[in-house]
Amino acid sequence: MAKRSNDWKKRDGVVYSTSDEFEFQTDSEETEETLPINQQNLKVLLDKKARAGKKVTLIEGFIGTDEDLKELGKMLKNKCGVGGSAKDGKILIQGDHRDKVVQVLLACGYKAKKSGG
Repeated sequence: MAKRSNDWKKRDGVVYSTSDEFEFQTDSEETEETLPINQQNLKVLLDKKARAGKKVTLIEGFIGTDEDLKELGKMLKNKCGVGGSAKDGKILIQGDHRDKVVQVLLACGYKAKKSGG
């Protein structure tokens, strides 16, 4: 009899089968591949909603991993000399830095355009 791996701890909320041939398959973590820089289509806009009247530059449309998003966010914050955050596929840069952000993104090879705001 083949030794079965004891991975029952990973099976929270799973319906079990009594079949001997049944092999449990975990859903592989869906890692979103980061698109090449020249295929990224980013929108740069000004956002004032729910921020107590403070303006932030919002960069959205990034497709890729959280690490790559944070890396890009870090670089943009550095270039603008301000704080911000990068999560949920969006990058927030404190203040109105739309023109600077678009210039930096274009210089890095991204497709970026100012929209709205």
